[in-house]
Amino acid sequence: MYLIGYDIGSSSIKAAMVAIDSGATLKVVQYPATEMDIVSRQTGWAEQQPEVWWDNVCLATKKLLDSTGVNPTDVKGIGIAYQMHGLVLVDKAHQVLRPSIIWCDSRAVEIGAQAFEEMGQQQCLQQLLNSPGNFTASKLKWVKDNEPEVYDRIHKMMLPGDYIAMKLTGEICTTPSGLSEGILWDFQQNAPSANLLNYYGINPSFLPSIVPTCSLQGTITAKASEATGLIEGTPVAYRAGDQPNNALALNVLEPGEIAATGGTSGVVYGVIDKPVYDEASRVNGFAHVNYTPDDPKIGVLLCINGAGIQYSWLKQQMARDGISYNDMERMASSVSIGSEGLRILPFGNGAERMLSNANVGAQINNLQFNRHERAHFYRAGLEGIAFSFVYGVQVLKDMGFQIGSMRVGNDNLFQSKVFSATIANLVGCEITVVETTGAAGAAKAAGLETGFYATLKEAIGTSGELMTYAPEQSGEHEQAYQIWKSDLEKLIGVNSHINKQKLDA
Repeated sequence: MYLIGYDIGSSSIKAAMVAIDSGATLKVVQYPATEMDIVSRQTGWAEQQPEVWWDNVCLATKKLLDSTGVNPTDVKGIGIAYQMHGLVLVDKAHQVLRPSIIWCDSRAVEIGAQAFEEMGQQQCLQQLLNSPGNFTASKLKWVKDNEPEVYDRIHKMMLPGDYIAMKLTGEICTTPSGLSEGILWDFQQNAPSANLLNYYGINPSFLPSIVPTCSLQGTITAKASEATGLIEGTPVAYRAGDQPNNALALNVLEPGEIAATGGTSGVVYGVIDKPVYDEASRVNGFAHVNYTPDDPKIGVLLCINGAGIQYSWLKQQMARDGISYNDMERMASSVSIGSEGLRILPFGNGAERMLSNANVGAQINNLQFNRHERAHFYRAGLEGIAFSFVYGVQVLKDMGFQIGSMRVGNDNLFQSKVFSATIANLVGCEITVVETTGAAGAAKAAGLETGFYATLKEAIGTSGELMTYAPEQSGEHEQAYQIWKSDLEKLIGVNSHINKQKLDA
């Protein structure tokens, strides 16, 4: 018997087939092979057609069934992970009213900022754990203000995963976790935020009915069966946004556990057992996949824009032809901790929320022409990104986190021992590298409410663990980090001074 999980991304749709008995992932397929289009009709806009997601889900499902040879009658449950913060609007006939405004669209920034001020920053943080920001609720307010003819036809608003679940089951529902990522959940009332809805003038009837993240959320309809090849009546039993789901896939479910990723950008996602917020709003708090009002597990998300993109830039601009990332790691390992004084700040990929939205840019410090070679740049690049992760983890510690362990995917930066050992030594916790995918995690989670597993931890299991980096006492790492941190704080101070001068001018 098997479970299927989907990961509805903005680049592609991934589908995974997982064997229930062993927990092994038989196959992960991706559709399309090339990235899906993101339409930008104006600067800062980003839209996709939800119907394209659905078409690709259908094609990916058929490809998965064909490539594994699994009989659809042996598929016992379906889970959905999806790109967070998107807005999908449908009418009473379940027809999409306009393209989805997706996560990287910035048109609602000013709307959210004004709401944060006028509703009261402290009230927002206490109730929503966040500024309304450029999230789903603010995007709906933009539609209300700018497309009244669309707004007047709305039957329901949804997140991307809610839409795919609707296409599979015919049911329109969402979760507390989903509403929290749209900044629509009041953690004090454990209900949709009446204050935010009232402030924006949004009709509360637009919200779907609410179901738990892990629950029987509907079954495959005859129409969806024909489109996908799945059997009518197959239960959909899980949905969550991609970052909470990634933490689930890494078996990060309990307080003190952290999930991290090191791709183009970096993500640190820590779990705590009570609603918390950062006074400076440098992080976002969402209801985690195992959140309940009686046991309010909160996932605190910190994003670092300047991460793998910096190391990729070093490879493209500095490495000789034919040099691989493995070659760069070997060369970086030949250089001592601290890169003989060469220091790189990686923040060259836009404004950084954890730096209070400052856009400080990247910086190379203390370059010595007679001393530093390519290998020093590679090590300084890895150390600079690792130091930025450590700097971000400190934000979590300031919020009351007691760091117990960190689990990471076997992707990009965490394949580097230089990078991973630097973080482990400075944070003081073990880092376990796990081979998994979000789609596989969603599949396994669907096995809970379908009765195949007793707990989420049992569902995810410990399979896929590849290696562990144990922390070691390292005064050299601490010394190098403190010098790097001093560079950053000076840069932040200079940036703040320049911005003040502009405001005063």
